Parts: sequence; C-alpha cells; structure tokens
Amino acid sequence: MQRWDGSMLALAAMLLAAAPASAADMPGVTATEITIGQTMPYSGPASAYGAIGKSEAAYIAMINEQGGVNGRKIKLVSLDDGYSPPKTFEQTRRLVEEDQIAAIFSSLGTPTGVVVHKYLNDHKVPQLFQASGATFWADPEHFPWTMGWQPNYQTEGAIYGRYLLEHNPNAKVAVLYQNDDAGRDYFKGFKNGLGAEAAKKLIVSVQTYEVTDATLDSQIVSLQSSGANVLFDNTTPKFAAQAIRKTYDIGWRPTHFLMSVANSVSAVMMPAGLEKGQGIVSALYLKDPNDPQWADDAAMKDWRTFMKKYDPQGDLGDNLNIYGYVVAQTMVQVLKQCGNDLTRENIMKQAASLDLPLPLLLPGIKVHTGAKDYSPIKQMRLARFEGKRWVPFGPVIGE
Repeated sequence: MQRWDGSMLALAAMLLAAAPASAADMPGVTATEITIGQTMPYSGPASAYGAIGKSEAAYIAMINEQGGVNGRKIKLVSLDDGYSPPKTFEQTRRLVEEDQIAAIFSSLGTPTGVVVHKYLNDHKVPQLFQASGATFWADPEHFPWTMGWQPNYQTEGAIYGRYLLEHNPNAKVAVLYQNDDAGRDYFKGFKNGLGAEAAKKLIVSVQTYEVTDATLDSQIVSLQSSGANVLFDNTTPKFAAQAIRKTYDIGWRPTHFLMSVANSVSAVMMPAGLEKGQGIVSALYLKDPNDPQWADDAAMKDWRTFMKKYDPQGDLGDNLNIYGYVVAQTMVQVLKQCGNDLTRENIMKQAASLDLPLPLLLPGIKVHTGAKDYSPIKQMRLARFEGKRWVPFGPVIGE
C-alpha cells in the first residue's frame, strides 16, 4: 500500500480545491446556461418600476446574442408580484424551489424585499442588487447573502437635510412619506442631515400615506395648512405625480425636495405637468437621458442604440430604463468574474469584489464593494428641475 507523506497530502488538498464545482454545488447552472430570477411590479401601485425589469431583460438578451458570459447564456425569470409582499414571497419561493435559480437579481421594492430577506439568507441564496435603497441591504454581518445597489435612502435623505440647513436654516418643513420601511429610512436620513435640534425646530408637520391610497389630496392640503415653506416629498412615481400636481393646483409653492426614486421625467414629471414641477430639487447618480449635455456622450449613444434594438417599446426619456441597463451591466460583470465557479458562495464573493466605473453613472461615481462594504454606490449629486430636465448643481456628495 502506498504511503502518503505530508507533501502528497498537501498536493491532494490543492487539487481538490482547484477542482471545478460539481453541478450539485451550482443550482441554476448548466454547461450552457445560468438561471437567475427576480420579482417586479408589472402591475399594481408601483407598476411604473416595471420598466426596470423590461430593460434588464433586454440587456441580458443583448448579452446572450453576443455569446453570453463565459460560454453560458443567461436566463432571467422575471415574475410579476404586483408590489404585494405576500405575492413576492410566493413568487420568490417558486424561483428558489422550483426554478432552482442561481441568484435573485434586482427584485424591486423595500416591503417586497424585506418579506423574503430572511428566507433567502436562511437558504443561502444571493439576493443581489435589490432595487431599493433601504439600509437593510448593507448588513453583511447579519445578512451576508443580501446586497443593494443604489445609494441608500438614509444617505440621500441626509444630503437634503444638510443642504436645507445650509441654505434655509429657518425653514418650516412639511414631510410626506410612504408608511413603510423605505419611507422611514428616508425620513430618518433627512433628520440626521438636519441634526436632532434642527429637526425638532424646523419640522412642523408630518403626513404619511399607504400604497393602497387612491390619492394624496388630503395629505397635501393638511401639509399646506401647517404654514410650511419646504416640502420633503418621499413618494413613489404614481404618488409623486399626484403630490406635484396637487401642490401646484392649490397654489402652494414650497421649496420642494423629491426623492430620486420618483424623479423620472416621463413617469412622474410629465404626468404631473412639466410646468408644475419647475424648481423641484432631487438627487442624481445616473446620467439623465433628457439632459442635452449627454446628447453626444458615447455611453448615452450606445444606450439609445441598445434601446431601439432590444427594448423598442421602452421610453427613451425614462431614467428607469437607464437604471435597469446599468444594474444589468453590474450583474453581468459579477458573472464574468465568477468564471466557471458559479456556486452561490462565489457569486456573493464576486459581488463583494467590484470596482466598476460604469459609463452611465455620473462622473466621479462608480460601483465599489468589499467584503464588509455592501453599498455599491455611495454618492449623488443634487439637481434642479428646469424646463424638461434635471440640471445638476454642486459637487458629488455622499459618504
């Protein structure tokens, strides 16, 4: 019988470590395909965000036409959850247990993401690039299988708070937010930016709404009656358009801060009425397709060519289509970095090893992650709505 000495055992261990993962170790992966899944609100109160899923599917179709990633095509299973957490849980379980996806990719929403947060971590399924800025997605110590993508809501809220404190320290602030974790995150960040004492002094009225509400009319009227001259408007697209329109129609002209999740020109500003949104302040981290300064930008030209070929029904003025495109670029980069090791563990490892200057991000902003850094984008730039577009001003700011 051959005797194995220490060096032979070490060599054997190295060979085992270098051996490719077996199919059993790589759910959702075959020799020719990688299956990933997501839930999207193609129906329901947040259906404007469905454009993201359509854009992501189109980008993946383009990648597949070009040969896929490392010899494998990507299959995206995108299911409608109607922005309903119980439906999200049902659809996510289907993706994990029936479709055997390798990872969840860019599912949309905070309440919809929270409801599957623990389930996905318990099952060690990557919950990658959740389309929400809630702070939950950046907690690798307690939820190592979950990562967001966009700047978190507390960071963005703090940006507005600091700006307001600098430019209008005697403001009277009215706050409107969606009654869920996303709304509370934004509000907490805003108060952090103001500081505890200023928040107590400046905030004179707070109103919330539910995603099932028909309108925001009563909330806007109540906020106006408080005598506020600043509106912190934390709404999703359908309600943002209502808030802008109602504020204008009742003759209220506060300094209006609108969160980035609802600043789409085509999905919000146009339905509200472009003339009613003039001067509103928001924050950007993506190039605005409506901004003429990017008309000759090479990346924007590439995106327009892509849209015309792969997503011809998509609105070229909707920045949600930019969002979907750029998040899909990030996911494809993760899969490229995985090589042939497409275990769920390595997918997460590569997602936490990104340094990616994507060309449709604003200059000075890039995707960067680390083993203890699950916040891919940390910076934004303030912008003011003028005419038909958002005009950036001031420096890149954030964490």
